[in-house]
Amino acid sequence: MTSRDIILGRIGRALGPVPDEPYDTAVDRDYARVHGERTAEQTVDLLAENLADYRALVHRTDQAGLPDLLLRLLSGRGARHVLVPPALPPEWLAAADPVRVHDRAAAGVDELDRADSVVTGCAVAVAETGTLVLDGSPDQGRRRITLIPDHHICVVRVPGQVVSSVPEALERLDPLRPLTWISGPSATSDIELDRVEGVHGPRTLEVVLVSGSPGAGA
Repeated sequence: MTSRDIILGRIGRALGPVPDEPYDTAVDRDYARVHGERTAEQTVDLLAENLADYRALVHRTDQAGLPDLLLRLLSGRGARHVLVPPALPPEWLAAADPVRVHDRAAAGVDELDRADSVVTGCAVAVAETGTLVLDGSPDQGRRRITLIPDHHICVVRVPGQVVSSVPEALERLDPLRPLTWISGPSATSDIELDRVEGVHGPRTLEVVLVSGSPGAGA
C-alpha cells in the first residue's frame, strides 16, 4: 500500500458512505436574479457609476456620435496602431484613421504589443458589479487582444446589452465560449496594498455606452 492509498483511504473514511443521489443532481437555482426594481435607465446609470468606481473612464453617446467620440479617444491617446476584431462594425472607426492591426492567428506577442489601443464590443455588461463580459464573438475577438495593449475601448450598446445582476448575465452567456470578465483596468496590490495597474491587462479602460444603436432594446 502506497502513501497515496493511505491518504485517499483516510479521506474516504472521513467523507463517509457515498450518497444515494449522484453529485451531478441538478442544483436548485431558484435564487434572486434582480435586487430591487430599476428602470432600464436606472440600470444603465448604475453600470456607469460602478464602472467609474473601478476607475474605468465612462463616456456616453448615440450611434451617430460614436465615430467622432472614438476619434477623440484614440487621438487623445496618440494611438497610431489600433487592434480591431475581425467583425468590428466598420462605421465605428469611420472618422478615425489609425493603422488598423487586424487580429491574426499568426500574430505574435511582439506584434500585438506594438498596438497602442484595442477597440471591441462586448457580450453583456453587469450593472451591479460594473463588469463587462466578452465572449470571443467576432466584434470582440480573441481574449489575448484585450489583454496585451495598454488601452482598451469597449463599446456597450444600451440598454440592450446591460443587465442588473450576474445571474441575469449568466442566462445570456454560453458557458462553452471563452468568457472574459472585466471589472475596471487591470490592477493588483501587494501585501502593503500598494496598487499597481496594467499588470495583467490594459492600464486604461474606456467604456462607451451607446444609445440608439441596433438591437439596443433587445
